[in-house]
Amino acid sequence: MPLVVAAGAAFLWLGGEKDAPRPAFFQGEPTTAHYAPIATRAADPDPLTAAEMFPTGSVTAGESTLASKGTETLTDCATAVWGSAEAAVAGCTQVLRAHYATPDGRVSGQFLIFNLADAAAADGLVAALKDGGFVRPAPGTPAGFDGSRSWAQARALGHYVTVSWVAPVGGAGQVDLTYPQVAMDSLSLVIQRRLVR
Repeated sequence: MPLVVAAGAAFLWLGGEKDAPRPAFFQGEPTTAHYAPIATRAADPDPLTAAEMFPTGSVTAGESTLASKGTETLTDCATAVWGSAEAAVAGCTQVLRAHYATPDGRVSGQFLIFNLADAAAADGLVAALKDGGFVRPAPGTPAGFDGSRSWAQARALGHYVTVSWVAPVGGAGQVDLTYPQVAMDSLSLVIQRRLVR
């Protein structure tokens, strides 16, 4: 699995809404032929559910575990994004969003999945997340969520887009985000089950 930091493009708090956080390192991936069976919502019409996407109360990678702090399902996808991403979610029918944190509170993360019309729309949202818009912090995100040091990854998976985003909380000390990012991104693997339905 590619690491966000390896191919990330640096952003600080540039563009978009005033004080809207962007990740310091971002990696976006377009969909591939692997996801052809779910390239359109017409071929994969069942709505996503929180139980499907977030089957356990925590995610783990390496020595990092992040516990769920709440999930929500939105039908107005534009409320979950800002900037050029708002236009890119036209035709989106739902976005599921979950907020996570490490037990010590030093790392906060969130995971989102957007249900778009087709793979072209999914690729368009990934591009918009890179070039002028991003997701909004989930409800319950701590005030110390440090977007200027955060990492994020967006993947187009057929007609879906997943976004995993992790950040240190508070400005003091070095925090290695490698395993927290991998843990958050592991939630995207759930979509593999839709390929074999």
